[in-house]
Amino acid sequence: QVQLVESGGGLVQPGGSLRLSCAASGSTISGYTMGWYRQRPGKERERVALIISGGSTNYGDSVKGRFSISRDNAKNTVDLQMNRLQPEDTAVYYCYCYANRGYWGQGTQVTVSS
Repeated sequence: QVQLVESGGGLVQPGGSLRLSCAASGSTISGYTMGWYRQRPGKERERVALIISGGSTNYGDSVKGRFSISRDNAKNTVDLQMNRLQPEDTAVYYCYCYANRGYWGQGTQVTVSS
């Protein structure tokens, strides 16, 4: 069992930045694929970024060049640095871990608005 807790969401103006963090417990994440997904109002959940155990990353087209995912296996955390945020980035952001099955956090709200 893997438990995931997100933090760092909030309200930010367009063009601003936020850093989300996901703390994992119950298992060491070093060998697992970790990621961030989001669900925008009225939309299906979509992949934002993934990072595999070796450190390679993959991003959704809408966030490439603006968002960056990183992991700290010693701290059992995964972060998402979000820059140049736009109103369309408003969503609930979920941390994800694939450890023989998918695990999800509860989500953290990010609102981009002036």
